Amino acid sequence: MNYDNATGWLIGEENKGMQGMFVMMNEARLGVAVQGLAQSEVAYQNAAAYARDRLQGRALTGAKAPDKPADPIIVHPDVRRTLLTIRAFNEAARAMVVWTALKSDVAHRSSDPKDREAADDHMGLMTPVLKGFLTDTGFANAVQAQQMYGGHGYIAEQGMEQFVRDARIAMIYEGANGIQALDLVVRKLPRAGGRAVMSFFAEVAAFAKDHGSDEAMKPYVAPLGAALGHLQQATAWLMQNALAKPDNAGAAATDYLQLFGFVVLGYMWARMAKVALDKIASGGATPYLKTKLVTGRFFMERMLPETALHLARIQTGCATTMELAAEAF
Repeated sequence: MNYDNATGWLIGEENKGMQGMFVMMNEARLGVAVQGLAQSEVAYQNAAAYARDRLQGRALTGAKAPDKPADPIIVHPDVRRTLLTIRAFNEAARAMVVWTALKSDVAHRSSDPKDREAADDHMGLMTPVLKGFLTDTGFANAVQAQQMYGGHGYIAEQGMEQFVRDARIAMIYEGANGIQALDLVVRKLPRAGGRAVMSFFAEVAAFAKDHGSDEAMKPYVAPLGAALGHLQQATAWLMQNALAKPDNAGAAATDYLQLFGFVVLGYMWARMAKVALDKIASGGATPYLKTKLVTGRFFMERMLPETALHLARIQTGCATTMELAAEAF
C-alpha cells in the first residue's frame, strides 16, 4: 500500500490521537488475553484426550491395563503433573477473565461514581497482567500440551504444532509482553497514588482473614497469604529502589508481572474453593466439585510457590543485568 500524495483527514481532537488509540488498544489487550487462555484450553483438551488413549509403558506401581499391551500414558505422574499444571491455570484464568469482565460492566454502567472509579482502577491495573500473564502462560501451556504427543506433536497431522504457532503471536501484538510489564510497574502501580494496587491488596487480605480459621479453607488461604506477602514485598522494594534508579524497575518488571499473575490466580482459586466447599456442605460432594478442590490444591501446592522465585529475582536489582557493555552481547 502506498500513501504518497494521499489526503488525510483529522478524526477527533488534534494531538489526542495516542489517547484515543489506547481506548481501542486496552480493549484489544483484553481480547488477546482471552486468546492466550483459549489456546491453552484447546491444547489442554487435545492433550488430555490423547493421554487417556495413548498406550506406552507401564505404570510405576504396576500394570493398570493388564488386558492391553501397555498402559495409557495418563497413569504416569509426570504426564499428570503436566496436564494438571495446564488445567489449574486454565480454570483460574477463566475466573480472572470473568471477574474483570464484570468490573468492566460496573465501570461502564453503574450509577455510583465511586463504584465506577473502583472498577476503572481494577481494569487499568489488571489489563497488563491479563495480557502479559495469560499469553505468556498460554504459549507455555501449548508447548507443554504438544510435549504429551512426543514426536507426533511436531507434525501437522495432530494439529498441536498449529496451536503452538498460533499461541506465540499473542505474546507480541497489542503491545509486546515486556511492554505490558513496564506499563504495570511504571504507570499502573503509581497511578492515583497506588490506589488500585492498595485496593487489590486489601481485598485479598480481607478474604484471607475472613476464611483463615476455616479448616477446610486452610490449604487455599495459607498459600495465598504467603504469595500475597511476596507481592507486597516486591511492591515495597520497587517503591524504595525504582525511583532513584529506574533500571531497577525495568529489570524487575517481567518478574513482577508474573508474580502478580500468580497471586491473582491464587485468589481466584481460593474463591472457587470457598464456593465449592459451600456447595458440598449444602448439597453433598459431586465429582465436579471434588475435582475442582483437588485442582485448586494442586495450584496452591505446585504452582503458587513460584512467587518466592520471582520475589528473589526482583530483589537482586539491576546491577548484573546492566553491567555488561553492549559489545559483550
